[in-house]
Amino acid sequence: MNIESGLRISHYRLIEKIGQGGMGVVWKARDLSLDRDVAIKFLPDDVSNNPAKRELFEQEAKSAAALRHPNIVTIYSVEESDGFFYLTMELVEGLPLSRYIVPGGVPLQRLLDIAIPLATAVAAAHEQGIIHRDLKPGNVMIGAGDVIKILDFGLARSAKALTPRVGADVTMTAVFDSDLSGTIGYMSPEQIRGEAVDPRTDIFSLGALLFELAAGSLPFAADNAADMIVAILESDPLSLSEFNPNMPRALQRILNRCLEKNVRYRMESARELVAALEELKGQGAAHTDELPAIAVLPFADMSREKDQAYFCEGIAEEIINALCRVEHLRVASRIASFQFGAGDLDPREIGRLLRVENLLEGSVRKSGSRLRITAQLIDAARGFHRWSETFDREAGDIFVIQEEIARAIVRALRITLGPADKGELVKTFTNHAQAYDYYLRGRNFYFRYDKRDVAFALQMFRQAAQLDPGYALAHAGIADCLAFYFLYAERKDDYRIGAQEAGQKAVELAPESAQAQASYAAALSLSGDDRAQAHFEEAIKLDPDLFEARYFCARYSFARGERQKALKLYEAASKIRPDDFQSPLLMAQIYDDLGQVEDGKQTRRRGVDVVAEHLELNPDDVRALYMGANGLVALGEKERGLEWAGRARALAPDEPMVLYNLGCIYSMAGETNEALDCLERAVALGLTQRGWYENDSNLDALRGLPRFQALLASMG
Repeated sequence: MNIESGLRISHYRLIEKIGQGGMGVVWKARDLSLDRDVAIKFLPDDVSNNPAKRELFEQEAKSAAALRHPNIVTIYSVEESDGFFYLTMELVEGLPLSRYIVPGGVPLQRLLDIAIPLATAVAAAHEQGIIHRDLKPGNVMIGAGDVIKILDFGLARSAKALTPRVGADVTMTAVFDSDLSGTIGYMSPEQIRGEAVDPRTDIFSLGALLFELAAGSLPFAADNAADMIVAILESDPLSLSEFNPNMPRALQRILNRCLEKNVRYRMESARELVAALEELKGQGAAHTDELPAIAVLPFADMSREKDQAYFCEGIAEEIINALCRVEHLRVASRIASFQFGAGDLDPREIGRLLRVENLLEGSVRKSGSRLRITAQLIDAARGFHRWSETFDREAGDIFVIQEEIARAIVRALRITLGPADKGELVKTFTNHAQAYDYYLRGRNFYFRYDKRDVAFALQMFRQAAQLDPGYALAHAGIADCLAFYFLYAERKDDYRIGAQEAGQKAVELAPESAQAQASYAAALSLSGDDRAQAHFEEAIKLDPDLFEARYFCARYSFARGERQKALKLYEAASKIRPDDFQSPLLMAQIYDDLGQVEDGKQTRRRGVDVVAEHLELNPDDVRALYMGANGLVALGEKERGLEWAGRARALAPDEPMVLYNLGCIYSMAGETNEALDCLERAVALGLTQRGWYENDSNLDALRGLPRFQALLASMG
C-alpha cells in the first residue's frame, strides 16, 4: 500500500499519518469538497482484497455509522477510489488515553470524569446493537476540553452478526482478531476462547481499562502474552488498593464485577456500570473509604430430623445483632440475608444482590445436648474463605459460640473495635439454653405474620418465660404477639392489656434492651397512651438501627395525625432496612393525603420495585403481594395489581387482615362488589376496627354505598 503525504485520493488530500495498527493505517486528510479535516483509515489488504470480508465489513460499518453520540467518533463513509478501500471519520485532535496512565493511578475524581462518559457512550452503542470488541486505552482519545472520544466502533460488529450460526464458516468470527498481541490485556475470557460474545465482553474490557487507569497497571499480572492469557482465564484480578490505596472499596467491587470471568456474574450492562459510577461520584470525597459490608446467611440444618431451621436462623440472627453493634461495619438486614439459604446461589451472585463483599454461612448439627456448629467467612467477590472454624460444644455453650464467631469476623475483616464495642457483643438476656430455644422458635413463627403462626409463637414465648421468668425478650415477644392479635384479629381489651403488661415486664427486667422498649411502646400505642412516645425514643436511643422502633413509632405518629413526623420515621426505617417494602408504600399514602402527588408516586414506585424483587425469591409472601398490589393499582397498573391481589387471596382466603387489604385494593380499582365481599368477610372473621373503615382513603369509593353503610353499622 503506497501512501504518502500530499497524495490525493478522490476529493481527499492526505496530510500526515497519525496512527497504524493491525486494523490498518490512519491518516489526517483534507476533505476538499467540504473544506474540513477528516481522518481516513485504510483497511488492510486481507480485508480489501477479500470479497466476503469486505461485504461483512461494509455491513458493520454502516451499522456503526448510525451511532450518534458526543463521545463516539462519527463515521462519515465507506469508500473505494483509486484502488484504495477506506473509511472516513471525524478527526479528533488530542492524546490517546494511554498517555494519561501513570504509576499509582489517577485520582478518583479524574477517573470518574473519564469513566462515566466512556461507559455512557458504550451503553449507547450497545442499545443500538453495536459491540466494540477492542476497547483499550489506545482506542480512547481525550480531545480539547477533555472531551472523551471512542475510536474504532467502525470496526466493531453488531450483536446480531456475532451470534453463531449453524453451518457458518467459523473463520468469519475472527475476521478482525488479528491484533491480539496489542490488546490481549483487555480481552474477555470468552473472546480469548474464540466463543460468541455479547455486550458483556465490552464490560470486561472496560473493567480492565478502568483498573489500569486507577492503578497504573493492568488487573492481571503477566510478563508475556501467553502468561496474560492464562491469567485472564484463571487468575483473580489484582487488588486495586495495593496500587492506589486512595481508591474506595466500592470502586474495587465495581471493577471486580466488570472483570468476572463467568458472564453470568459479570455486570449486566454498561448502563448499570454508569449508574454504579454515578452513585460512587455522588457519595463525595468524605464517603469514598466505604466501610466493609457483610451478610449473614441462615445456617444450614444438618440434624437428622431436619427440624432445627428455627434454631439455625436464630443463631444467624443473634450474630447479625452482634455485628450491628460494631461501629465500623455495615451489616445486611435479616430480611435481606434470609432470602438466601445455604447453597441457593453462587456467593458472588449473593454478594452482588446484597451489595456486600463478605458472607458468613454455616451449618448446625444438634443432637441431644450436643452442638456442632461450623462457620465460614467468604470473600463474596472471589468465592474463597477468609476464615472458618468448627465448634463442638454442649448446647448450653451456644451464647459463647455466637460471641466467638462475631469476634472472629471482626478480626478477619481487620476492624478496630471502638470503646462501645469492647464489651459483650452477643446479648441474649438469658443463660437458660432451653428458654433460648423456645424464644428462637417463637421468633421464627412470629415473623410469618399469620394468625395461626403467631398463636404458636405466643405459646413458645410463654414457655420461655416460664423456664426463665427473668428473660426480658420472652416477655417482649409475648407483648408483640398480643399486640398483633389486638390489631389484626379481634379488638379485645384482654389482648391490649396483656400486651402492655408483658411489655412493661420486659422493660423492668432489661431497661437497656431496645427490643423491650420498642415492644412496650408498641403495646402502649394500641390505646394511644402518651407514654408510648418516650419508650419509642428510648428504644431508638439504645439502638438507632432497630427497624421495629422506627417503623412502629411511625405508625403511632400517623395514628396521632403527625404525618410529617411519620414520614421522617418511615424514611429512617427504610434506610435501616432498604429491602423493606412496607415503609415506602405507607409513606406514599401519606404523601397522597398531603397532596404531594409526585412524591407519593416516586415513593410508591420504589416500594413496588422492592416488592417485585422480594417476590422473585418469596413468591408466596401474602403481605408482599397485597401491599404491592395496592401500590400497583395506585400507580395505574390495574391489571398487574389485581393479578397480585388474586394470588394473595388464593393463598390466604380466610385471613381477615388480608381480606381487609384486598377490600382496599378492589375499591381503588373500581371493583366495588369484590371490595365489599372482602370487607364483609373480614368483619365476620373479627377485624372490627371501625376507625380503619371510616378513615382509610383507599375506601373512599365505597362510602356512599348502602352496603358499606350497613357494614359500618354492624360494627356498632
